[in-house]
Amino acid sequence: MSASATQTPPETAAPKRMSVFERYLTVWVALCMALGVAIGRTLPGATHALRGLEFGSGSPINVPIALLIWLMIVPMMMKIDFAAVAGVTRRPKGLAVTLLVNWLVKPFGMFALGWVFFQGLFLPLIGDELARQYTAGVVILAAAPCTAMVFVWSYLTDGDPAYTLVQVAVNDLIMLVLFAPIVGFLVGVAGLAVPFNVILLSVGVFIVVPLTVGVLLRTVLVRAKGRHWFEHGFLPRFQPAAIGALLGTLVLIFAFQADNILSNPLHVALIAVPILIQVYFNASLTFGLMWLVRVPHNVAAPGALIGSSNFFELAVATAIALYGPESGAALATVVGVLVEVPVMLNVCAMCNRSRSWFDSRSIA
Repeated sequence: MSASATQTPPETAAPKRMSVFERYLTVWVALCMALGVAIGRTLPGATHALRGLEFGSGSPINVPIALLIWLMIVPMMMKIDFAAVAGVTRRPKGLAVTLLVNWLVKPFGMFALGWVFFQGLFLPLIGDELARQYTAGVVILAAAPCTAMVFVWSYLTDGDPAYTLVQVAVNDLIMLVLFAPIVGFLVGVAGLAVPFNVILLSVGVFIVVPLTVGVLLRTVLVRAKGRHWFEHGFLPRFQPAAIGALLGTLVLIFAFQADNILSNPLHVALIAVPILIQVYFNASLTFGLMWLVRVPHNVAAPGALIGSSNFFELAVATAIALYGPESGAALATVVGVLVEVPVMLNVCAMCNRSRSWFDSRSIA
């Protein structure tokens, strides 16, 4: 349209916003912690009964938690269009940096931090057994790259949504292959017995099953009703259920952990130390490498956020399956949930403030 005296000015871009739940996730997690601990202390009989509901005698997987985690993860999997993996050849340098940090630096770096802090500096405060449990928990957390929340972080940094989708999809496919052996190796080195069949069972229950269900539902519903209806009509209906499932999972975990938390309140702060260091280190490393190889900012920022955040739903589920919902490993993964959101919002702000660094160096 040609310019004229009556031409209306262009619309101002809408500010980036998160939902109330996403913005105050740390508050909800803290409230769930308090509620869960209160339930665990005041209703020990009911808590014990829920803890004893397992898939078969001696199974490591708690039925209520498994059902809640499926309700959380399936909607996330339905959001991912794995056909987007075909676009991986577009600007491959950004994806290569993300995969390098996620699968070589992140889990092994977190193992080193866990060893230094839990089995070194903090050992006199926590003891040998909890040191091994906490090391295992943070390793499990680091070995699961972020899947769902990264779309929020990408949105807040004006990330390329298509490329972010490719990064998430490729990481999810790699997770099917590498998560179990990496966790098995590093947790074994940390000094804990690792029943490899339990890790494989966790991958099957908490990745393969929801991934398969998500892909099938997406394929069937998109073909039947169209992509627009699926993404704007069907998926939003799951959001309240997924949020409720996340909060319910946390209430149960903290109920199962009540005695452990109340007897060791300092441990939550101690666990947060290596997690915080890992987040800022990986975000800075990924962002710096993206800058060095001249990746555009709208790819670099989401890549840095993927490289520093975690798929905490899978991490919590795996820790519970391996060592039980009342274990130190499960507590360590839950602390990751508690600290991740405010820290990632800070990382988003840092990425946005450094946008000008990429303007003169980026290439399309």
